[in-house]
Amino acid sequence: MSRRYDHARVQEYWQQAWERDGVFECPTDAENPTYVLGMFPYTSGSLHMGHIRNYAITDASARYRRMAGDDVLHPMGWDAFGLPAENAAYERDTDPESWTRTCIDQMKADLREMGFGYDWSREVTTCDPEYYQWNQWLFTQFYDEGLVDYGAATVNWCPDCETVLADAQVETPPEADEGETTAGTGHSHTHGGVCWRCGTGVEQRDLDQWFFAITDYAEELYRGLDDLEGWPDGVRDSQRNWIGRQEGARVAFSVDHDDHDTVEAFTTRLDTAYGATYLALSPGHDLARALAETDDAVADYVESVASTDDAGMSGVETDLTATHPYTGEELPVYVAAYVLDDVGTGAVMGVPAHNEQDHAFADEHDLPVEQAVEPVDGSGTDLPHAPYTGDGMLTDSGEYDGLASSAARERLREHGAAESAVTYRLRDWLISRQRYWGTPIPIVHCDDCGHVPVPEDDLPVELPDYVQTTGNPLDAAEEWKQTTCPDCGADAVRETDTMDTFVDSSWYFLRYLSPHFEDAPFDQETADEWLPIDVYVGGEEHAVLHLLYIRFFTRALSDIGLLDREEPVERLINQGTVLHSGEKMSKSKGNDIAPHEYGAETTRLFVLSAAHPSQDFEWTVKDVSTAYDFQQTLYRLVTEYTDRTETRTESTDHDAYLEREIDRTIAAVTEEYDRFRFHRVIGELQRFARLLGRYAGYDRPYQFAYGRGLRVLAGLVAPIAPFLAEEMWQLLDEDGLVAESRWPEPLRDVEDYRIERQVVRRTLDDVREITEVVDIDEPNEIELVVAADWKYRAYEIARESDPDDAIVGEIMADEDIKQHGDAAAEFADRLADRGAGLEPIIDGERELNTLQQAAWLFEDEFGCDVVVRRAAPDDDLAAKARPNKPAIHIS
Repeated sequence: MSRRYDHARVQEYWQQAWERDGVFECPTDAENPTYVLGMFPYTSGSLHMGHIRNYAITDASARYRRMAGDDVLHPMGWDAFGLPAENAAYERDTDPESWTRTCIDQMKADLREMGFGYDWSREVTTCDPEYYQWNQWLFTQFYDEGLVDYGAATVNWCPDCETVLADAQVETPPEADEGETTAGTGHSHTHGGVCWRCGTGVEQRDLDQWFFAITDYAEELYRGLDDLEGWPDGVRDSQRNWIGRQEGARVAFSVDHDDHDTVEAFTTRLDTAYGATYLALSPGHDLARALAETDDAVADYVESVASTDDAGMSGVETDLTATHPYTGEELPVYVAAYVLDDVGTGAVMGVPAHNEQDHAFADEHDLPVEQAVEPVDGSGTDLPHAPYTGDGMLTDSGEYDGLASSAARERLREHGAAESAVTYRLRDWLISRQRYWGTPIPIVHCDDCGHVPVPEDDLPVELPDYVQTTGNPLDAAEEWKQTTCPDCGADAVRETDTMDTFVDSSWYFLRYLSPHFEDAPFDQETADEWLPIDVYVGGEEHAVLHLLYIRFFTRALSDIGLLDREEPVERLINQGTVLHSGEKMSKSKGNDIAPHEYGAETTRLFVLSAAHPSQDFEWTVKDVSTAYDFQQTLYRLVTEYTDRTETRTESTDHDAYLEREIDRTIAAVTEEYDRFRFHRVIGELQRFARLLGRYAGYDRPYQFAYGRGLRVLAGLVAPIAPFLAEEMWQLLDEDGLVAESRWPEPLRDVEDYRIERQVVRRTLDDVREITEVVDIDEPNEIELVVAADWKYRAYEIARESDPDDAIVGEIMADEDIKQHGDAAAEFADRLADRGAGLEPIIDGERELNTLQQAAWLFEDEFGCDVVVRRAAPDDDLAAKARPNKPAIHIS
């Protein structure tokens, strides 16, 4: 038998065995439902290392939970629509569907080769009419519920892709300063960004577009973040910033314009109102647009800043003035690029004395700086040279002088010129795309009836045959476009926009639950049983698009009555980035590593062992080699055992140590699996494998303990290296598949396993230190003396005492302790000094047994006799022995 493990030789066999037995098929009548899901991949052509890391995490978790007795759903599907497929098809002179299907075949083969266990009976592909008909059905349901809007909007337009981009799909050019970006920081407003797909500069255009009214859920989505305790703080913070909730007040300023008599400015600092010296409008404000029609200077300015994010503190003064609602003063009105269209009301009450940006603008345009708030402690300010932005006490604010900022904000609202308001940065989700490869929006445009949803019986509206063209391909499909109105029967035309592909991924996790359900997108009873998803794994870059949209969809579906859940995901894990040569691994950088280059299980072991799932790590050949060597070590342990003819059937102390360490390892590994710390799982298994090898070399193995240890090792590694584990399981003559076996369980209580291990490891370290310091090369005997019972009693009294109590008195009040006189008092003093720093311990009897069982480790390492005993009353070593810290004598 070869003692070298080769996963390629066995992987096909075990894949077929798993499929034959339906190991990964989730039962329909699940008693312990557990939903484990990785974000499904975009069909780009082949798997990259980011995919592998994501799916290694979910596969390990799913396999572990299945062995632990749960009914696990671990499905896979394909995010198959989208502009990249259209572009790829154009470059290859083919059509998007053919390219996409080819990619799916390749990626599915890649997943299978990596040993990932999916329930393929639930596979979904978003470009299948059987799937996207439900996109269309959901659109019509949202339409009926008032969650769909249609109207003119200034949109981000990519001239190369010839389509609209959502705000978050506009990226900052690499050369731009970090401070200039608005995408990804919570601001929806973008100027001068580039397309996230092709890098082309983005333009602003006015187009009629379809929107989902996600803003209706702004408050719910914001408040709900507090309950997502299983989500990373970074994702929750990103969503909070993106939603951009602000509490403040709307202040009405009178203006003299034919179409506008007031302008409302939103402020979070109403207490600074008396410091306002100007009013500023965003370039996209309705009044600014109206002024641009008659004022060339305003028009030129609005046009000049529309395509740049480098407008700084530029602005243009208009001919209007605004009446200050509190003072009656006339304030100049500016149009200024630093005021964002979609933050607050798009109008700013300029208070240079108390706002950084307002101060910078006033400095640029020589506007007055008037203080309205001063520090309460009289510390002074640096006005007018720098703003004072803190709360304080009002000054030069008329009847409000002397009020604290918080009180002044309430009083100023009572004036009538301002009212409490909450604003959000979040804007409605623009779903229109002027491309072919997406879900056709199910609307018919009728001259008489207007916008008419396509009836359910006529869904899906399928895509026409693909024809390469410039502009909007569906708009050019004349025969497909012509139809009749569902309401009146007159000639009409279809909507030619397709849906943003994020619609596809906003509910796909629900389709997995009932993929063949024909009456609705999903069966509600099943969805209510399985949601929320127990574990969802994917990149943090999806925080403010996909992860926000699935929350919106779930809440909307709940309100419509299609779900009885409001949040889709219980626990979210963001996997870190795989780096190579210090940069993110990618084909474009030329530093990518093919997932199969080092073998499926070597790659899986490495990506899970390199770091915590959420951390980045560097791909190095040395570390990959370590993962490979670990597989060979495990395989060799089993083959050497099965080839071995000499074993023992009588047990000794060192066998008891192995049996106990098996239980401790099960407890430790189980805990790390539960916490998704797979790097620590592998660390535990490496330590356990070294112990097994050391044990087998120390003496003939005790058949029961050693055989059990190898079986446990195979079970514990199975979720991470499944092909290897099956080979180990078979060589050990175990029945069935390890993938279907029960998770290993300790034979004895393991509550204190950490403390037991710590006692052994600390004592070994102490012996090593003594031999090095005293320069003992070949000790004759090592004596380990465990403390007397009364010291354990004193220790526990000290641990249970309040640090403020008289700990020495409490200890010495115990008659059994008190009889030890000065030794007891001295020990009590030492415990009192440590106070709250006392760690949990095991009792004296457990410590004695643990060290006796571990004596062989000392004998094996130091090559001498080892004596483990309890301290005697008149023992010279008794004073040195402390609970879980034995006295050591080396001769």
